[in-house]
Amino acid sequence: MNIHEYQAKELLRQYGVPVLRGKAVFSAVDAGAVAFTDFVAQGVSAIVVKAQIHAGGRGKGIVHDPTSNAVIEVDGKPLRGVTVVTSGNLADRAYQIAEGLIGNKLVTIQTGEEGKIVRRVLIEEGCRIEHEYYCSILLDRSVGKDLIMVSTEGGVEIETVAEETPEKLIKIHVDPTAGFMPFQARELAFGLGLSGASFKSFVSFITKLYKAYQEMDCSMMEINPLVTTPEGDFIALDAKVGFDDNAEYRHPEWAALRDIEEEDPLEVEAGKHSLNYIKLDGNVGCMVNGAGLAMGTMDIIQLAGGRPANFLDVGGGANVERISNAFRIMMSDPHVEAVLINIFGGIVRCDRVANGILEALKIVEVTVPVIVRLDGTNAEEAREILRKSGLNFLVAATLQEAAEKVTEALTGNTVTA
Repeated sequence: MNIHEYQAKELLRQYGVPVLRGKAVFSAVDAGAVAFTDFVAQGVSAIVVKAQIHAGGRGKGIVHDPTSNAVIEVDGKPLRGVTVVTSGNLADRAYQIAEGLIGNKLVTIQTGEEGKIVRRVLIEEGCRIEHEYYCSILLDRSVGKDLIMVSTEGGVEIETVAEETPEKLIKIHVDPTAGFMPFQARELAFGLGLSGASFKSFVSFITKLYKAYQEMDCSMMEINPLVTTPEGDFIALDAKVGFDDNAEYRHPEWAALRDIEEEDPLEVEAGKHSLNYIKLDGNVGCMVNGAGLAMGTMDIIQLAGGRPANFLDVGGGANVERISNAFRIMMSDPHVEAVLINIFGGIVRCDRVANGILEALKIVEVTVPVIVRLDGTNAEEAREILRKSGLNFLVAATLQEAAEKVTEALTGNTVTA
């Protein structure tokens, strides 16, 4: 689960992590009002207006009209997702920029051409920046330890740094039994070439940041850029936080932070029915029981010349209701040209799955080829049920045959169920 920048900063503030003052608003009128009362009236000479979407690269992103796709301009220049205002009437400028952002589409390197609609903006005070750094914490599953990464190359996509100047990435792992140790904080500070006030400020910053990461059950925390002021103080200028969904039962407060409008509608719908569904950009829908088999099925689709349109694990209880909901969600994706059902009958018998598929197709209209591969308990009985159903399934007995059927379905033999 991801949250917005302003929400992340409010949470970090509770752990003593230095962040700037700011307030999120949902209209241009409120943007102007907040800019005046919270900043101008208090003598602030610079503010920043930031689009709030669940994607990075906002500072370089361009705002477009969602209908015509025309670029939105302010003062004759393309409007970007992050704008620093240092001159003129700050309140009026905040209103003007927010009006250009809210309701329009922000296209960044992470959103792709489809972009994301901006529904809220953050009005934040400006600050003097001496240097920009990068900092992130995430779980390194290859070793089962948290990984802290820092770099002197802040404000740059970390993928670019890793590819072009990997030596500028400083990494340490945190042993879960010992926890984050003071010497590790100092090791990172030395790696960044810090000394004096900035050294002490960073050690304090990273210690508090890791505590927040751990206690909030985060799966990822990225501060980019992490900046220093001329006085040597470290401040989280941006903050991206993702929670570990497995810990949701411990955090009822997360519900208030969720922004469903930032999530894929099909994934939201699948969540209502307890289906493990992730939308992808392919053309073959897949329905599988078990995450490992689902990953293997996606490989099969790729090898067959298609591209998986989704990850969908219906779990051990592949009953009529779950299968119906899975079909309905997959059929809601206009890019799906075929469906591959790959079920291993262990906990659930294959003949029951086959009957569940037939009952589901009475409820949901499916207009694309359906390839079914059932293996395990009562697999032969299941295949016979499908063959005698009167519906034109492409039935497969092996993974290789399933791949061949997918190829067949995508290359012109449009057999429909």
